This record gives sequence, structure tokens and C-alpha cells, in this order.
Amino acid sequence: MVKPKPQRIRDPLHNLIEFNSDHFEHTLWQVIQTSPFQRLRRVKQLGFSEFVFPGATHTRFAHSLGVFHTSRLLMDVIRKYVNTHQQQYREPQANHALTAALLHDVGHGMFSHAFEAIGKEFGWPMAKHEEVSQRLIREGEIADLLDKEFGRGYAGNVADIIAQGIPDNLYGSVVSSQFDADRLDYMQRDRLMTGVQSSGVDLTWLLANLEVAEVQTGADETSTGSVETLVLGPKAAQAAESYVLGLFHLYPNVYLHKTTRGAEVLFQALMRRIVYLNKNSLSEKTGLPSRHPILRFVSDPTALDNALLLDDTVFWGALPLFLDADDGEIRRLSFCLRDRHVCNCADLRARVEAKLPVVMGERREKRIARTKIICDDIVGELKKINEDTRDKPARFLIDQYVRNPYKRFQDSRTQLNQILIRLSPNKVTDMAELSPVIAHAEPFSVCRVYTFRDDTESNDVIENIMRTKIQEGEKL
Repeated sequence: MVKPKPQRIRDPLHNLIEFNSDHFEHTLWQVIQTSPFQRLRRVKQLGFSEFVFPGATHTRFAHSLGVFHTSRLLMDVIRKYVNTHQQQYREPQANHALTAALLHDVGHGMFSHAFEAIGKEFGWPMAKHEEVSQRLIREGEIADLLDKEFGRGYAGNVADIIAQGIPDNLYGSVVSSQFDADRLDYMQRDRLMTGVQSSGVDLTWLLANLEVAEVQTGADETSTGSVETLVLGPKAAQAAESYVLGLFHLYPNVYLHKTTRGAEVLFQALMRRIVYLNKNSLSEKTGLPSRHPILRFVSDPTALDNALLLDDTVFWGALPLFLDADDGEIRRLSFCLRDRHVCNCADLRARVEAKLPVVMGERREKRIARTKIICDDIVGELKKINEDTRDKPARFLIDQYVRNPYKRFQDSRTQLNQILIRLSPNKVTDMAELSPVIAHAEPFSVCRVYTFRDDTESNDVIENIMRTKIQEGEKL
């Protein structure tokens, strides 16, 4: 039998990503050749970010390869540790995790998280990428290949790692944690491809100082046992802080950029209109033929095959059909996306904070809470206006998002998910306990309203509602 030759991929971030000729990596190379994995070439990593950053055209395909490469580096740390501590390297668990790292994003739909958000709104199970990923791993082409080469049940074990989300062992933490291969790759890759100069990750130094340690499980003074997990040595404390702060900067600078999010809400408004027309037996007004992949999906969003039909190219290919649609709203939204006529953005959170009267002695947490309540009330009123004119063009496009830059132990529920620093041979500390900057980092909170450029009265409507809600808030 001829031994397969090693394969190499030239990557802009990692340089060479190599797959050697052993059975395991050769099989993963075959997995990459499957149709579901190749579909990731047609799904951009950052969706509409190229509207702002022209270089951000990298794909989920490239990212998935990078995550596999990075996971191998993390796994090498584990291998070296167990080999020097008279322990056994658990190759089956490691291989399951490495396979999961390669396949963790195989279920992403068109425009990635923008599509996932509209899917959540309508309750589409096949718009949630974790659900689609594990389905693709458990059944079909990928499952057949994995089980054939590695034994029956292998694919199911890989899918379980993705399904559980929170790691339950040292090897699983390489795939899913706050210091996992996924985040280590996308932070560096997104920074490189967008061209932003902040948010650097010193991966070389982090890996050089990465160790495995046994830490006590449980909360407070109550120990329920111990678990082995990845920890960083004391010399990497500042690099670890920079890593967390790098993500903190990527969100406002890249992921939550107002123009990118403006394009996303246009896309979501277009999808809502397609759903509305299809539900009312008016799908012909969308401009799409009855068997078009988008119509097939919205007609049955529970079918895995329908989800696999969708990618970015399917949407952009449909744009000329949308522009010729009988429905005026479909035409308007499509024109805005084609020519980058993004809506005007009203940052409600910033406006309310600027107008909210200062209360002497009020703690910042209380002021933030008051701001949130008022913003939610304003959004509620704007949504009522949208509902009252459901059969008319969308007027107010809402963008709300909250994310914590770092989850403390009580939020992540396991030490395997934490970024831990070894201060001494017997003392391991959570990153947030060591860094006051991270400990006091506030959640990212976005509350914006987008309005069309030709709607000259929309800003007055927003301002009037805002003024009323702030006055009502003062009386509480």
C-alpha cells in the first residue's frame, strides 16, 4: 500500500499548515475535501465587515484550518506535560478534540452570525451553527468517513464535544474555553485581515509559558475534587491580560462597527420581508424562482439539506433577482446592500447617557442600569411603530447586543473554561483576580437604531420618544 504524501497549505497567518502522512491527519485531510467542509469557502468569516475593512474577505474555511493548526500547538503542550509527569497521553480524547477543532464551524450559514441572529428571531433550528455542525458530523458524508476510518461511534464523540459547549476535560478545553484554539485563531486572523493595529496576541510567548496544572474544583471554600487544566506561568501574566484586552478592543473596533452592523440589519430586514411574503403565499413577489435555495430554506428551516444550500454566494447571486422584484421593499433593501447605502445610525445608548441628568452620589452601576431601562423603553416604542406599519416598508431597524469580555468562574461554571495564572507552585489564580483592568471591564452593550436616509422625520420621532422616556425615568 502506497503511503499518502504529506499535504501543506500556505496560510497568511500561520504560514504553513501541514497535514502529515499518518492515518489520523491524512483522514482529516480527506474530511476537508468533503462537500460540507468545502462549502465554508463560500462563507466569509466576518460577514459584512468588508463594507468597512476591504481586506476582511477571509472565510470560515481558512479559519477552520487555523483552529486545527492552533489546537495542535495546544495539544503539544499537553503531550509534553504528561510525558514528563509519568502520565499517559490520552490519544483518543486528543484526536476527538482535534477533529472537533477542525469541524467546529462547519455548520455556519450565509454571513455567519448575521444569519444566526435572524434565525434566532424566527426559531430556525438549522440557522444555529452549533446545531448544524453536530448534525453534519453525526450524519452524512463527514460521519461516514470518520466512522469508516476511526471506528463506529467516533463521529458521535466528536459531535458531543461541540454540542456540550462547556469543556468537561483537559482535551476538550482546547476546543471550547476562554483560551481555546478558536479564539486564538480568529483574534489574530481578524486583526490581520481587517488591518487594525490594536488587539495583538503574543501567541509565541503564551505558548512558551503554557503549562498543565491540577486545580481544585468547586466554589469558595468547598472543594469537590480536582481537575487538570491549562494554566499560564507567571511570566505570561501581562501577555494574558493583553490577550483579553485584545478581544475587548476587537468588539467595538471590528465586530460591532456601526457600518457593519448597519449592513447586517439591512440583510435581516430583507430576510424578514422574504419570510413575510412567503408566509402569505406571495413568494413570487420576491423575484426568486420557487425552487431558489433561500425560499426552500424559509419554507422549511428544519431541513438540514436546505441549510446546506445556503452560503454568501447564493445571496449575492440572488441580488439581481431581488432588484427586479415586484415588491418595493425587497427592491429598496437590496439596492441599499448592493450599493452600500447603509442607513443612518442613532446610538441610543450614547444619546441617553449624554441627556440623562446627573444624580449626585449615584454609582456608575446604577446609572448604567437606568440607561438600559430607558433604552429598552425607547426600543419598545419603536418596535410598536414597526408593528403598526407591518405591511409597509421597515422604518426603524433595531440593533441590540450585550457580551461580557471575560466570564468569571460563577458565569462559566468550570475552571476548565477560565484563564488561570500560576503565581507559585501551589497557587493558581483566575486572570480576573490578578488583573484589576479585566476584573472591572464592563460588558459590551450596544443599543442602536438605523433609519433610512430619505426618512427625514425619523430622527425627530426618536428624539421625542427619548425625551419622554427620560422624563418618565426621572419620576421613578
